Amino acid sequence: MRPKRILVTGAGSGFGRGAALALAAKGHAVIAAVQWPEQIAQLNDEAKARGTALRVEKLDLLSEADRRAAFAWDIDVLVNNAAVGEAGPIAEIPLELVRKVFEVNVFATLALTQGFVKQMVNRGRGRVIFVSSSAGLFSAAYFGAYCASKHALEAMSESLHAELAAFGIQVATVNPGPYGTGFNERMIENTKRWFDPKQNFTRPQDLEAVKHRFEKQFDPEELIRALVEVVESESGPYRNVLPRSLQGLVHTGQQAAWDRQQTPPGVGAAPTN
Repeated sequence: MRPKRILVTGAGSGFGRGAALALAAKGHAVIAAVQWPEQIAQLNDEAKARGTALRVEKLDLLSEADRRAAFAWDIDVLVNNAAVGEAGPIAEIPLELVRKVFEVNVFATLALTQGFVKQMVNRGRGRVIFVSSSAGLFSAAYFGAYCASKHALEAMSESLHAELAAFGIQVATVNPGPYGTGFNERMIENTKRWFDPKQNFTRPQDLEAVKHRFEKQFDPEELIRALVEVVESESGPYRNVLPRSLQGLVHTGQQAAWDRQQTPPGVGAAPTN
């Protein structure tokens, strides 16, 4: 297989870090983009310890200057992995947090993609991969802001898939379920910065119960291997939901939205005290 030139965003931790190191180990020319300068040394040290060579660059997606500098990089594959998340009831979560999630997961990701797509169109080939989420295919209580941003990313990627095929550019998504990277726990922990039982009407016990959804999570190495496979492949499915066992649950959840019935007012209402 011909080595590819690959840019992985959000490579400072989690899936991005694992995929960047794994792709570099397989001989690809990887640019691992991280948000913070201190992450450059950390990732370089880990690559050196593994006997792997990769290029680490600072790329804050929210920085126009950083994005502009990145467009000078010549790449074959763009892996849009960087993302942020906020949990909490969508009826009460501060709007500035929702805007932050959309700024990173949608607007800044699109801005970066647009710049590299121009480069790929001029070359007549390229590949764009979005690390979306199973949360982009259905919605869950107390994760509305994050789910909404991933739903937007899904719509964006589907449009790009249709629009760019004529230019020789492939688009694919990877949709992880609950993997143990710490990302889900941080989302839940973030609610403590603003949630006040004395001010918010959401019951604290309902919010606390959300933690139990992540008592069992999957090994991130499974997702990293699958992501590497999608990056290297020039064929295969457009959408890649992982773990495979989650695919049936996604279909069931989508069907449930079609079948859902409205409850008469007052029936099943939460107590007010």
